[in-house]
Amino acid sequence: MPSPVVLHELSSPAVPRVSSFTSTTATGEVLSLKLDSNSVTEKLPWGGYLEVETFGISFSPYHRLFGIVFISNMAVLIVLFIYGADSQRLGLITVTNIFIAILMRQDYVVNALFAIFTSVPPSWPLWFRLLMARVYHLGGVHSGAAVSGTIWLAALAAQVMKEYVHGDGISVATVAVTWVILVFLAGIVTFAYPSFRSKSHNTFERIHRFLGWTVTALVWVQLVLLTKDWTAGGFLGYALLHSTAFWLMIVSTVSLALPWTRLRKIPVRSVVLSDHAVRLFVDYKVFGFKPAPQPGSFSRISLDPFNEWHAFANFPAGDWTTKVISDPPKEVWIRGTPVFGVLRVNIMFRRVVFVATGSGIGPIAPCLLEQRQPCRLLWTGSNIRKTFGNELVNTVLEAEPGAVLYDTRIHGRPDMVKLTYKIVQDFEAEAVVVISNEPLTKKLVYDLMSRGIPAFGAIWDS
Repeated sequence: MPSPVVLHELSSPAVPRVSSFTSTTATGEVLSLKLDSNSVTEKLPWGGYLEVETFGISFSPYHRLFGIVFISNMAVLIVLFIYGADSQRLGLITVTNIFIAILMRQDYVVNALFAIFTSVPPSWPLWFRLLMARVYHLGGVHSGAAVSGTIWLAALAAQVMKEYVHGDGISVATVAVTWVILVFLAGIVTFAYPSFRSKSHNTFERIHRFLGWTVTALVWVQLVLLTKDWTAGGFLGYALLHSTAFWLMIVSTVSLALPWTRLRKIPVRSVVLSDHAVRLFVDYKVFGFKPAPQPGSFSRISLDPFNEWHAFANFPAGDWTTKVISDPPKEVWIRGTPVFGVLRVNIMFRRVVFVATGSGIGPIAPCLLEQRQPCRLLWTGSNIRKTFGNELVNTVLEAEPGAVLYDTRIHGRPDMVKLTYKIVQDFEAEAVVVISNEPLTKKLVYDLMSRGIPAFGAIWDS
């Protein structure tokens, strides 16, 4: 199957315009032909896209979910401040929020939620499918519960101090452990602030992991101490077994530990495509079964499992990739199970435009190969074949012969919003999924949504 024709103009005020047509065959051979503009009418696949008018809005379901969780918690907190609450009740609400925050990041819970929400048939009303597709913003529930839990813990710390001072049976150990947990949990929330997280992601990840484990252990200690204080010499084991907080902590602890029970060091075959891209091939079993990743899912891979992890679709991006390219590994660590991400929502729509810039083709390629519905690919990058290799490019083009490959080295940087909108109109697409850098992803999603086009992209919340 021949590759799509790539066109670029050679013009000068002093000479007639000439068009240069170049086509790359499946073997990588470049064919070229020059034609006078008087004998042919040129038409780029994206011709006229700059005439499209666009505008942007601020739109974030993630923050809406955060707001719902946070405001609901604060409303309950105000009511309890008015009518009063003891340390046992405040402790239960604190543990409940921590429980919710942990579950919203648990691999199997995330996959279950994606399976439920994306099971909506494409024949259902578009507004309802758009609502269900926002499942990938569930991180807003995680952060809302985590921040709320920290505030509830501050209220608990003040209450146990009050009860200790008044001689209501609270021990000094309970007070001390509660305040230590508060300091650590406040540290986790502080270092998870988006600006810090984006600038120092590895530091954020280590703090989140190690302080998170420490807080979980300390909450267990606090739960036992607080239950012991409230039983006043009664049978501690019986009281714990009949405590809601105890069972919430059981589930939370298992949820945290479960992915690490599937930690494996496995052989990997690395194929360096260029100094910008690498493909990693793995074949392994967990508990005797081979994981079956589906299009739109990612796996976590690491060279140093206690310090940094990277989510992979087909290949990664960032400084870690540079190290992998320059020194391809023979073994890598892999943890947990493949987890669904934003790309999974594409199955809910009849016709989809996928937008990839550079290495963004990695996560998108499996969705193209699945050929679940008619789709169109817009892939922009500099010297795409040289960067990603003929094999990958030809595979993509075989799956999507109508793909628009925009070479920025030849045509310069495009107005991505207008270019995408033009392709959406021409293809009569129902939705757009974007895999790019953070600023461009946000701009595309916001601007397309402002024009009534369902658009989805990563939200960089972890």
